[in-house]
Amino acid sequence: MTKIITDASFKNEISNSTKPVLVDFWAPWCGPCRQLSPVIDELANDMANEIEIFKCNVDDNPEMPSQFMVRGIPSLMIFKDGKLADSKVGALPKHALIEWIKKTIA
Repeated sequence: MTKIITDASFKNEISNSTKPVLVDFWAPWCGPCRQLSPVIDELANDMANEIEIFKCNVDDNPEMPSQFMVRGIPSLMIFKDGKLADSKVGALPKHALIEWIKKTIA
């Protein structure tokens, strides 16, 4: 299941996770974000044993996107051991996301 992450919970969620973490930075007005959302939800279910997946609304939580220099959305970032491992900008097909996630968390 996809979880919600906020500016207030970000550091704690990322650093306390025992698995790699994917964060989807998005906004409700963003068409590609809305298109990607069901794919992210599917991945959260399909890959629950491998990675934790969070969504961060950039309008409600401006601090973390600013800290990680999010310039376009959707922005996807994978964190390993509390540190940024890789990022992608834009909506990708499910198979490409799976391939990227598996390569990054390996």
